Formats: sequence, C-alpha cells, structure tokens
Amino acid sequence: MVKLLYITAKPKGLEQSKGLQIGEAFLDGFLLSRPDTQVSRLDLFQLDIPEMDAELISARGKTAGSGLSLEQLTKPERSKLLRMHAVADHFLDFDCYVFVSPVWNLGSPPVLKAYLDNLFVHGKTFAFTSDGPKGLLASKTAIHIQTRGGVYSEGPMKGLESGDRYLQIALGFLGIRMMPTVVAEGFDRFPHKTDQIVASAKVKAAVAAAKIAQDAEGLCPAEECSHV
Repeated sequence: MVKLLYITAKPKGLEQSKGLQIGEAFLDGFLLSRPDTQVSRLDLFQLDIPEMDAELISARGKTAGSGLSLEQLTKPERSKLLRMHAVADHFLDFDCYVFVSPVWNLGSPPVLKAYLDNLFVHGKTFAFTSDGPKGLLASKTAIHIQTRGGVYSEGPMKGLESGDRYLQIALGFLGIRMMPTVVAEGFDRFPHKTDQIVASAKVKAAVAAAKIAQDAEGLCPAEECSHV
C-alpha cells in the first residue's frame, strides 16, 4: 500500500478553485492505477503551523546548536518546537506528496512557506555530513500542481515566478524526488480560455499521476523506510 499526502494551500473551496479541481483529477488518476493507495488530505489554511518566530528560532538553536534538552527550554519554546516536530513526523509517514497552490504576488501563499519551514529538521529530514548537507528522504516522491493568473513560462513575466522554484529547491534539498510541475496558467490574461486551460491541466495531472503510481510499485513503504 502506498501512502499519499495531498497538501493544499488554496483558501477557496473545490467549486471555486481551479487548482483543487485539477488536484482531484490527479487523485482520480492515481487511485485508478493504485486503488490500494491511502490518501490523506492536509489543508494548510486549517493547520496549526508554527511560524519561524523568535521563540522557535531560539528553541532550534538551543537544542540543535547548543545541545540543550527540551526541559531546558522555556514553555513557549518547547511547545512550538514539539509542534514543529509533530508536523515533520506526520510528513515523514507518507511515500508520495501532492502540493496544490496558486501563485500569489510572484510566490506561494505564506502558509506553504511556513509549512516547508517546519520540514527542515536536522536528523529527520536532512543531515550534515563531511561532504555537506544530505537529504534523508530519497525514498519519497513529490509533485506540484500550480495555478497562475498570469503567464510565467514565456514573455515578459518569464522567470519571475518563485513559488514553484522554491518548492522544488526545498524538497530537493531534503532528498525528495521531484516530478515535473503541472502548471495551469493564464487565467487572468485569457479568461475566455479558462475551461480549456483547466481541461488541459487535468489531462497532464492524470498522466503524471499514472507515472508516479507506476513508479510507486518500487517504493519502500513509509513505515519501513529509515529516515536517518
């Protein structure tokens, strides 16, 4: 059985969100290929995500840098650090990940960046070696489904989109195998083509899902993989 975590950073509901509609097409395609898949949904706008504030930064520095125990932290520091580890531990319990997000002001919604920050836990998701940092999640696969009002793949806006690029870099740093992003763009520039854009992206999502599901045959189940 493959365990898949479907992570969304879309505040609108399914009927209003084109990204979520494309995401559902991905899930349908994946389950068609792997009906035994266990799918869990994670709405980042409904999740208690610790922010990288002074207390959490201090807690990480005291434990990872100075070697202090949890008992030596202040109560707020300990609470936020434990919550951060809980977010990371939950993430580690899965084999495949689907991220669904829009482009907001050239990047991603802040909740997605905050969530990714919580995945950077030394000894769990990455480690420092004599050869430099090493991602510990090489057994895992992820894909990003991104909707864009503008067109960033070509023209004057090309290269300005940073949300997908950061997601690729961050998850790649942790060792996760990244599949090509499913992009649906131009909704604001070509509103009369909305249905066409969504339909095309759904096909791409279904094809990607079948590919990942097929590759998942050789995945080590999450509960059997070593993360360190």
